[in-house]
Amino acid sequence: MRLFRSRELLGIARETMEFILEACEETHPNEYMGFLRADDARKLGLDRDGQVITDVLVIPGTVSNPMSATVKTNMKPNDIRSVGSVHSHPNGVLRPSDEDLMTFGQGQVHIIVGAPYGWGDWRAFDNEGEQTKLDVIDVELPEEQFFDFTQEDIDAEIRDEEYR
Repeated sequence: MRLFRSRELLGIARETMEFILEACEETHPNEYMGFLRADDARKLGLDRDGQVITDVLVIPGTVSNPMSATVKTNMKPNDIRSVGSVHSHPNGVLRPSDEDLMTFGQGQVHIIVGAPYGWGDWRAFDNEGEQTKLDVIDVELPEEQFFDFTQEDIDAEIRDEEYR
């Protein structure tokens, strides 16, 4: 594993974009909100440095209605893989509102998806709210392991705690 990754964002995995479109449609008429996480491109089999958006993190306690989605910021993890945000505009407007711009400070890219939530119904923006290009990339996503430790890891940690 490389300690320092390239910060260049190469794009978003097709499967991740499909998930976003479906989640936004299922949440309609309320707004959908999530945070984008990326993986190293080489880990995904690409022969170049950079990152690819592979995950959407939905924060527990997010409250949404047709006009907004509110996240409890104290619930948002400090995640090294975090690269931005995604939310929907049920009214179909594909540009950031003033309220959106106030939340665009963290991350490299912010995706807005509008009704009717098809492949042409989304745009990517930078932190200043300027539209930016975000390629959809065909990569095979790694099997997600919610818990990336084993029982042996747990037992070893318990033993270590007992000796402290």
